Amino acid sequence: MSIKRNAFAAALLGVLLVTGSALAQTRPDLGKREFDTNCAMCHGLDGKGGGVMSTYLNRQPTNLTTLAKTNGGILPMDRMYAMIDGTREVPGHGTRDMPAWGNDYRVQAAQYYWDVPYDPEVVVRGKILSLLEYINRLQVK
Repeated sequence: MSIKRNAFAAALLGVLLVTGSALAQTRPDLGKREFDTNCAMCHGLDGKGGGVMSTYLNRQPTNLTTLAKTNGGILPMDRMYAMIDGTREVPGHGTRDMPAWGNDYRVQAAQYYWDVPYDPEVVVRGKILSLLEYINRLQVK
């Protein structure tokens, strides 16, 4: 009886390990999802600026893969955050052709969390930081 119980426990453990591993591999990439939804139309799926909407814009979208390289090897997170959020002016950027996603995120959060208490700034910060983390992964070396 105890051999059957041990075999069953070992089999159950094996199933749990395989299932847990599969779930970990299918975890959504929130930054990529945000990029694909809001950025790729202009910046392209590869982040190099050749999205389907780029031909309709007054200025060529920024190549997001070289931001760190053109900034002395350091990704300009503060400037990128301000550009995406849209609540602060970015000195030296010129006219604002890029949409300010911060307000859109606040509206989306209000529609989603309308009946429960939440902090809209935490929602906005989470979305922008996940997006910045994804853009960091796009950087050329």
